[in-house]
Amino acid sequence: MTHTTPNPKIHEGRNLKRFREMLGMKQDVLAMELGSDWNQQKVSLLEQKERIDSDILEQVSAILKMPVEAIRNYDEEQAVNIIANTFNDSSMLNAVNNNPTFHPIDKLIQLHEEKIALYERMLKEKDEMMGRLERLIEGK
Repeated sequence: MTHTTPNPKIHEGRNLKRFREMLGMKQDVLAMELGSDWNQQKVSLLEQKERIDSDILEQVSAILKMPVEAIRNYDEEQAVNIIANTFNDSSMLNAVNNNPTFHPIDKLIQLHEEKIALYERMLKEKDEMMGRLERLIEGK
């Protein structure tokens, strides 16, 4: 089942790639999460598609833990324009300069690093669980 994207500038595959990379996830990891019929090359091809089938988009958004709409509707050009207009507004600029308690980019980097650490812990736990299961199967 496919859908139509209202904004022709939006490229769902590129958006998927951007979000995956922001989360520090490799294509082969996403492929592993999608199931046995997926591999790195298939994820690469998916990221080249302008429109992604809704069922696959839902699976990917669940893996990335973000709403389908974020991938479906993210328009980088529009986001850049909003940021540029926000910071070109002198009242906003004064508010930012007069209240330097933390830098938004630093906070974003911190959250990104925390997410990577969580993901690495989850992978380690998965590996440990797989080891326990293998030992259980081997009867040790």
